[in-house]
Amino acid sequence: MGNIIIEAIANKKLIEFYYNNCLRIAEPHVYGVTNGVRQVLAYQIGGQSSNGVLPDWRRFDLGQMSKIAILAQTFPGRRPIPSGKHSSWDSRIAIVD
Repeated sequence: MGNIIIEAIANKKLIEFYYNNCLRIAEPHVYGVTNGVRQVLAYQIGGQSSNGVLPDWRRFDLGQMSKIAILAQTFPGRRPIPSGKHSSWDSRIAIVD
C-alpha cells in the first residue's frame, strides 16, 4: 500500500480509500512515520467523514486504510497547512513538491 501512496504523491493524483468504514477521497501530501506508525497526511476533499466538515486536513494510519486506489484526477500541489497542526513526523518517506 505504501507504494501506491508514494506514486500518488509523486504524480499529484487523488486517492480513494476506506477508513473507519467510510469512503474517503483525498489529496495525499505527506507519507511518513510518527511514533512507529506509517501515516498519510491528506487533504480530504470528498467522501464521508466520521467527524468534522469537509474539506479538511486529516492524518490516516496506513494500516487502517483499505481498498486504496489512485484516481485519474490530479491536484495542483502543496496547500497551506495551519501552523503547527500537522507538523510532527519521525521521518518522511514522501512529500508533495
